[in-house]
Amino acid sequence: MSRPISTDLRERLVLAVSREGISARAAAARFGVSVSSAIVWVRRHLETGSVAPGKIGGYKPNILSGSHADWLVERAKSDFTLRGLVAELAERGVKVDYVQVWRFVHARGLSFKKKRSSRRTVASQDRKAARAVAQVSGAT
Repeated sequence: MSRPISTDLRERLVLAVSREGISARAAAARFGVSVSSAIVWVRRHLETGSVAPGKIGGYKPNILSGSHADWLVERAKSDFTLRGLVAELAERGVKVDYVQVWRFVHARGLSFKKKRSSRRTVASQDRKAARAVAQVSGAT
């Protein structure tokens, strides 16, 4: 992650704008910073009196926690699709993304797998019964 530009450079740029009366664009060219940065620094100085950088990064709380997490775990005990869970959560007033639901389900091992016993074991009435691979390939 990038680091903020030094406070010393920020202060020199803001002083040049306020004392010399030059524009933020001209000060940006003089000090070799982007115009948008210079404008933000001057605006921040006018509003707060400081040019100190704001916080970078931070903690974003998990939306799927508490009662929503309990509901989701209980709901995942029967068959589900991730997109279906997103839609059901939206009906409950929780706006989440597909990826958030996937991470939640994956972290708790809540995948729904079809059982092998549910596969069709009898050929349909329209087709012949499936043969073993060895019979089809001619290998014995």
